[in-house]
Amino acid sequence: MKPILSIASTTIGEAIRRKVLLIILLIGVLFLFVAPGLGVLSARSETTVLRGMMLGIIQLTSAVIAIVLTVYMIPNEIERRTIYTILSKPVTRWQFLVGKYLGAIGALGMMMALMSSIMILVFWRLQSADVSQLADLAKAPVMYFIQMCLLASVAIFFSTFVSPLVNFFLAGGMYLLGSLFSPFFQTLSENPNTAQVAKIFALVVNTILPNFSNYNVQNPIINPNQTIQNEGAYYLQVTIYGLFYIGILLVGGILIFDRREV
Repeated sequence: MKPILSIASTTIGEAIRRKVLLIILLIGVLFLFVAPGLGVLSARSETTVLRGMMLGIIQLTSAVIAIVLTVYMIPNEIERRTIYTILSKPVTRWQFLVGKYLGAIGALGMMMALMSSIMILVFWRLQSADVSQLADLAKAPVMYFIQMCLLASVAIFFSTFVSPLVNFFLAGGMYLLGSLFSPFFQTLSENPNTAQVAKIFALVVNTILPNFSNYNVQNPIINPNQTIQNEGAYYLQVTIYGLFYIGILLVGGILIFDRREV
């Protein structure tokens, strides 16, 4: 466990020092501060617009950070040949990969915590929200963090056998597909009027493709008239789902990385 934690802590330090990630984070933070001024552009409720805009900024910024942070992680270590120094010590390849992943989500979590804190602070100052409203607002970033942990595991998996540029489009494409089309495939597989062949196809795709849309819980937060049935059970279910997929992707990445010549 000690080698994993050591690699994770080093990875967090490297991520924090990367200028491109700090620039992306800075842009996200600036938009969070600017968002209240843009809310007046909409005819809808100012509170609704502010919530939706801020949550959207956090989700989009976090997704970009998660992909950029992870696609270069393994290839950079190989290119700089630092991996040889690390693996020459009593560190196995699976420990290296898991340590890198934990470091990535640790750095990602710190950046998301910063953006979420700014969002809550801005919302509290401008809307005079009470504690219960702020707690409801904080639910979405927590679910986004699990979503981004899943996205990071997808990118780490691909980074064991494809180039960073290809990985960027693969991971980004899977995120878009899993966010936009998973509900469609789920509805298609559950519809009794759907042809059996289409049902099987939709079921296979929906099983293989991580369902990122599970974590898009912003609608009930933005619109109080919408609710999630049995909210606690739903959050627990999607968390277990995410951990299950993350475990599968990490195991797959370890198996590929273990057989790769570096």
